[in-house]
Amino acid sequence: MVVHTAVAPLQSKDHKTLMDIIDKLRSKGINRYVHLPQIVVCGDQSSGKSSVLQAISGMSFPAQDSLCTRFATELILRRTNEYTTEKCRVSISHSGQHSAEERARLEQFQYSDIPEKGNIGSIIDEAKVVMGVGGDQGKTFSKDVLRIELSGPTQPHLTIVDLPGLFRAGNKEQSAEDAAIVQSLVRSYMKNPRSIILAVVSAQSNFAVQEITQLARNIDARGTRTLGLITKPDTLDVSSNSERDYFNLAQNRDVNFRLGWHVVRNRDFKTRNATDEERDQTETAFFEQGVWAGLPQSQKGISSLRTRLSEVLKDQILDQLPEVLEEIQRGLEDCSNKLNKLGAARSTLVEQRKYLLNASQQFSMLIAEAIGGVYRDKFFGNAREEEGYEKRLRAVLQNILIKFSDEIHVRGQARKVVNSVPSESPRQVSRSAYLKEVDDLMKRTRGCELPGTYNPLVIGELFREQCTPWRGLLDDFSEKIYEAVEYTIDAALTYTVDEDTRDKLFEELINEAMNQLNGHLKSKVNEILRPHEDGHPITYNHYLTEDFQKIRMNRFRENITRGLRESGIGDNTVSHYVNADGCLKSILKHTEADMECLSCSDAVDWMEAYYKVALGQVIDDFSCLAIEDCLISKLPKLFTPEMVFELSDDAVKSIAGESQATADERRFLTDKMEILGSGLAELQRLSKNHQRVNVEDIEKQEIDTPSSPTSEELEDGLTPPETEPAESFASEIPQKKGKKSKKKKSEWEWN
Repeated sequence: MVVHTAVAPLQSKDHKTLMDIIDKLRSKGINRYVHLPQIVVCGDQSSGKSSVLQAISGMSFPAQDSLCTRFATELILRRTNEYTTEKCRVSISHSGQHSAEERARLEQFQYSDIPEKGNIGSIIDEAKVVMGVGGDQGKTFSKDVLRIELSGPTQPHLTIVDLPGLFRAGNKEQSAEDAAIVQSLVRSYMKNPRSIILAVVSAQSNFAVQEITQLARNIDARGTRTLGLITKPDTLDVSSNSERDYFNLAQNRDVNFRLGWHVVRNRDFKTRNATDEERDQTETAFFEQGVWAGLPQSQKGISSLRTRLSEVLKDQILDQLPEVLEEIQRGLEDCSNKLNKLGAARSTLVEQRKYLLNASQQFSMLIAEAIGGVYRDKFFGNAREEEGYEKRLRAVLQNILIKFSDEIHVRGQARKVVNSVPSESPRQVSRSAYLKEVDDLMKRTRGCELPGTYNPLVIGELFREQCTPWRGLLDDFSEKIYEAVEYTIDAALTYTVDEDTRDKLFEELINEAMNQLNGHLKSKVNEILRPHEDGHPITYNHYLTEDFQKIRMNRFRENITRGLRESGIGDNTVSHYVNADGCLKSILKHTEADMECLSCSDAVDWMEAYYKVALGQVIDDFSCLAIEDCLISKLPKLFTPEMVFELSDDAVKSIAGESQATADERRFLTDKMEILGSGLAELQRLSKNHQRVNVEDIEKQEIDTPSSPTSEELEDGLTPPETEPAESFASEIPQKKGKKSKKKKSEWEWN
């Protein structure tokens, strides 16, 4: 009986297709913008990296211990059927940092013939010349990548990137400065979070002193994406401590990596010309002896290394592809937004004016939404984030003005008059002490008033003294609101146009208009404060007399209450006998008898009542007449289509004319978008194809799965056909829809 799994493991054909797509994306240069899954081969010079590559691919790589590679080499291996011949293709993948002429020269470097005796060294030397590195060509290293593609019946499905060997001391071929450049290049590849690090360690020297070991642990501290590779184990003395240490290392007992360790025996100087078959036989014989015989076959030898690397890379690709897909989509969206800001190429006056018209319309709409509290456009982002909140100008404005109202209520009075003994705060004064100050002021400002009365201008003097903090508070909050407005204006322009045009708009239009608005705002603040700072109190608000009466009645109530308590009548005291005469004397004792003191008290009461009315007026005037009328309501008119129509041709050219930097940025974004778009199409096509295959597998399984006998059939004596044991059968049948089933790592888990 045939049972089909719901999601089939990745077969050889699918494996090759998957690898080919990633390599195709890399060849198009998508790795300049998105990190792709890859295996990077890192190690010190003389660690045996070149011999490992030669053993894996069958091609002979330069293996000069004292000379490092000048660039990264991408080795692409693909298995074909047994009837095909081996093929080789060598090219250079440029870094994108070249002129058109240099790109053309690099792209012309093509080889399609298999080198004599598989020696790739001569081609690498030619690639150095084309890249312009080494010797007297000016560059020490290149960011370009040499691509070597090999296909044949003996090759695995594998792609690895060989990096220059690490070193410290310089010589005549390479300097100490070169060592720093190599480390920087190697680090850049290792830091790619989707790279599998193949850390090559030579058993010929102490593990702890090799630079790659510390570098790998620094970059991949948890060891989740590092596979250790031990080379030259034959150089260790049999049964020595060094051999035992490296054996423990190979068993993942010393430095633990999630992917573990592997051991290979390299060609040595005597066997450098041995054939691949002779090399493999020698390696097999070596690992069948001594301590290495106890190591599992999957962890030693070049043959198992090919399979292991191929599986590791496949699993890494399958694991990372969903994130790669999302990153490509984010990159496309970012390019689209930036290209929208740049607009179409604008070499003519008509194109430039059209660009400004569209930008002004979008800017006015964004500002209108920002001050109207309708945040529909994606420009406003997430309100939970600080950037998104600051773009919501109405929300920021409301919160600032509420805080302004709270602050001026608390800190608006120069001195707060309190009945009790004041605290140590210089902003509090007792009523008795304040009345003495007022009495002295009245004496100094006497006019023609009768004794016992007072000059009403004293109320204005007291009020102007009390409201002195208002100007500082209004200026402070005006500045905060103006800064919030500037942020929103800058953010809206940055979102609408490119950086160069934004700067020119500020220079030609926005800065002058904003300065005018700020000047009008300051003038309005002065206008609001002038009557309170220079004039005499004027109001026809009925709250003035009501507040005055409340203040006076509250004080009378307090005085009478104190008198009643002194006469023996408390709040909760009930007495059948009350001495009316004594009670009256106690009340009169707490009633102001001195006419001058009474005048001072009245003046203070009138001042406090007027302060309360004036404070409410200032809060509303500042919010409505100053902030709203003089600033906020004018913002949508800072940059409008009407203004663009009125701009002279020279002004339009000055503002919207493209600089070389803008043209270069558009070209870069267009190229990036094209590369990302083609990569997205490839991955989506692969995803859809796999989804279709999965559906066919599920449908086929439902057809092949035998149905259970009905209860009627069982009653009739019919016996079900023989089947496999229940546990075995259930383990092969996939879970039904809606239930989760365990998948192998090799399955396509991304859709």
